[in-house]
Amino acid sequence: ARCDFNKDGSGPHVLHTSGGKEVRAHAVIIATGATANWLGLESEMRLATAGGGVSACAVCDGALPIFRDQELAVVGGGDTAMEEATYLTKFASTVHLIHRRDELRASKVMQERFLSKPNAKVHWNKQVVDCLSDGKEGMNEKLRAVVLEDTKTGERSELTVKGLFIAIGHTPATKFLMDSGLEFDGAGYLDLKTRHSNTNIDGVFAAGDVADGEYRQAVTAAGMGCQAALDAERWLGAKGLV
Repeated sequence: ARCDFNKDGSGPHVLHTSGGKEVRAHAVIIATGATANWLGLESEMRLATAGGGVSACAVCDGALPIFRDQELAVVGGGDTAMEEATYLTKFASTVHLIHRRDELRASKVMQERFLSKPNAKVHWNKQVVDCLSDGKEGMNEKLRAVVLEDTKTGERSELTVKGLFIAIGHTPATKFLMDSGLEFDGAGYLDLKTRHSNTNIDGVFAAGDVADGEYRQAVTAAGMGCQAALDAERWLGAKGLV
């Protein structure tokens, strides 16, 4: 896929699909979203796909009955990981934060918010190298434990948990737009600069996680989609195109 955006207002934007088709449009709304970063383990993805206790969104899944009063683990060391882990302390018996270094990247306030919880525990210099299931098959397979590897000694150990939440960031689906003339922030999200959905190119709008590195929720993405549709309609009307 490729986008040839008209930057001088002389004509419609031209979109080239991965299937070889060409689409021309005066107004374009980009809503390609963002993808959660995973550890890359086969067992991790298998259990995540099957709903077996591995997730990339604690706010989405953490309150489910299968996680209540259970030992849960969060992987990460930034503000997102602290937010996810703190949220889980409301439901879990213990929240194990697993971090591959000996200090966290998160802000002090976010760290203290999590570390002050009586059911919070940090595993320093550890990384998850495997997810162990209960041996059942298909959609009945559930997480039993994770295998931790010490990043300094290489020593491995098992940590019994019923839920594993990956909080190591997201990657916005904007790679195909990098040469389009659109402006991005430091993390690769479309930079809207204002409360409106307008990008820096006239007639090009953005909605959802592709332009939101903060909330990344279905409800906020839906709201942004409505906003972008209204902005595009008003832009087309002002140009006399509808």
